[in-house]
Amino acid sequence: MTSDRHSRRGYRLEPDELSARIAELTALADETAELVSSASRLAERLPMLGTAPPALHLAEQLREAAGRSGLTGEVDAATAELDSFRQALTATLLAYQDGESDIRWTLRAAGEALT
Repeated sequence: MTSDRHSRRGYRLEPDELSARIAELTALADETAELVSSASRLAERLPMLGTAPPALHLAEQLREAAGRSGLTGEVDAATAELDSFRQALTATLLAYQDGESDIRWTLRAAGEALT
């Protein structure tokens, strides 16, 4: 959104800029989904730190940290937030474009009625 210097009503949307931001968020969400996949693979295997009890204990802690409540969960939550924000921006853009279309149609109809 950019400030509208010609209007005292606040802001106006720049559909092309908003579409670019939506594309950026989509790409970021895709990259974040790849992180979830990597974290899930990490959580599935036990690191090879040896067979001594402290090494086994450390390996299990690392595995748990990568699991659902750790890294995977955090990245999953970030992905959900990104997707939610992207959906909100997309809905805003569509509503704006629908409103612009309605205004154009109304003005065109009014202009035709005058001629």
